[in-house]
Amino acid sequence: MAGGSHERRARLPAYWYGDAPIPLGARLLSALYGSVSGLRRGLYLKGWLRRRHPGVPVIVVGNITAGGAGKTPMTIALVERLRAEGWNPGVASRGYGRERAAQPMWVEAATDPALGGDEPVLIAMRTGVKVRVDRDRVVAARALVEAGCDVVVCDDGLQHYRLARDIEIEVVDGRRRYGNAQLLPAGPLRELPERAARCDFRVVNGGETGFGEWPMRLVADQAQPVLGGRGRKLSAYSGQRVHAVAGIGDPERYFAMLRGFGIALVPHAFPDHHRYSAADFEFGSQLPVLMTEKDAVKLVGVGEGSFVTEQFFSVPVRTELPEAFWVSLLAKLAALKGR
Repeated sequence: MAGGSHERRARLPAYWYGDAPIPLGARLLSALYGSVSGLRRGLYLKGWLRRRHPGVPVIVVGNITAGGAGKTPMTIALVERLRAEGWNPGVASRGYGRERAAQPMWVEAATDPALGGDEPVLIAMRTGVKVRVDRDRVVAARALVEAGCDVVVCDDGLQHYRLARDIEIEVVDGRRRYGNAQLLPAGPLRELPERAARCDFRVVNGGETGFGEWPMRLVADQAQPVLGGRGRKLSAYSGQRVHAVAGIGDPERYFAMLRGFGIALVPHAFPDHHRYSAADFEFGSQLPVLMTEKDAVKLVGVGEGSFVTEQFFSVPVRTELPEAFWVSLLAKLAALKGR
């Protein structure tokens, strides 16, 4: 719709994060889902299904809710800190939503996100470490070890129990938390909150933190031209109208961050992992377009003459965590190395 805000993302059920009644069918399916997933988890925990370890420390970053919570920024921050401490990390990922999903592949900064997945490509671009996508995280982890990595970071793998892990980091959306605390599809949970309590670290992305939780902040201050060139401070857009584009798990978090700079938004929310086309940007006005970095990687390389113009900007974020968090995590990792 020209000039106005539009909503093209798949809407979450109103009862997930609200007070609407849960349909009976969703409750019945939720009970079935809980029984099946609980049985599978129990088989692995009791050793009746075998878990595999690649032989180097494995750190899993994930969550127990469906949708985004900030796992990819956490993974990027973790990889950068590990490398600064002398480790040679590699990232294993499923590469959600990619074409040829059954085909494992190495992902680099120049990899087509349609083939490698938007999040793995973003991780490769930001960190430069080896990134392997494979539906089987065990096979991906082994490939990373064979390539010389001495620690494997698994992006979104809490429920991939076949991969044995040494450290688990749960990332929690501080604004939405666990919603109605019901399992899919009656609620947003992949697993019950008791499962999260068994993670080594609970990192809360925004919002208040409770006992045993670590605060995480996503900070942005620059807008980078998608076609290349000098960046611009976000504060320079204060008082201006812009088109804000987000195809992530919680677009409102991104929009709220931009509003914090006093920017007048025309918000455009798309489904998570959305593949963009020219029609998506027929906004009816030539205002600047500020996109999340995850969305912008899908437009890099489309070149001049396409629908991408010098008015398209990416907004990268950096992750801030207390130094005490890193001290604690690195101590656990050092203990594993000394075994």
